Amino acid sequence: MRIAGVVRTAAAAAACSVVLTSCGGSGGDDGGDAAHSAQGGDRGAARTAADPKRVPGVGDRLRSRIPKDARQVVAVYGEDEDSAKATVVLYSKTGATWKKTRSWSAHNGKKGWTPDHREGDKRSPVGVFALSDAGGVLADPGARLPYTRTASLQAPHYWPKTHWHDFDYVIAIDYNRVKGTPPNDPTRPQGQSKGGSIWLHMDHGSGTSGCVSLSKSGMEYLLRTLDPQRHPVVVMGDRAALKA
Repeated sequence: MRIAGVVRTAAAAAACSVVLTSCGGSGGDDGGDAAHSAQGGDRGAARTAADPKRVPGVGDRLRSRIPKDARQVVAVYGEDEDSAKATVVLYSKTGATWKKTRSWSAHNGKKGWTPDHREGDKRSPVGVFALSDAGGVLADPGARLPYTRTASLQAPHYWPKTHWHDFDYVIAIDYNRVKGTPPNDPTRPQGQSKGGSIWLHMDHGSGTSGCVSLSKSGMEYLLRTLDPQRHPVVVMGDRAALKA
């Protein structure tokens, strides 16, 4: 096992023997719109963007759920409630000030967003979630989060070929999962009906089953940058839900 720089052994990875079906529940992704740069924002978003003590575009409801000790935020700005298009922005906190570090075009659930995610709904959950564990088919690229390399994350080859590398790199979003386990651990503390296996992973150019996807270079950067000592979280949702 790897804790803050130590790689989990193959034996630890083997303990998670579940065969991968997909991120966000059962069934594969089947295509959609191409990657893009999300647009948007209004006076409310501009107001929060102007305050360096706030994560831009995030209103009081979700802001209050960001832990006090969080020094890294991955913000996922969905284009709208029913869109699969998004932008991912990494913010880092120094003192009381949040600063933008990097941003990437991204995708979310192919049917958009929901505050009440359910197994198989093809929507990404809106909310604030910790980022505790990572893994992938490929070797550890220098991740600071605990990283499990395992072939069990390989996407099934009956999926379209464009999707075969989706899980070469994965960062588990702590939605209905047990922290400190490989991303594909099947345990669902809130029950199967609430879904699970919601991850950040590599993009295939269209919507997902509920995960958030971005470029390989983006995933490598996040893996090398997100630091458990800085208590990273993801704040995710469509823009209207985020600024509420």
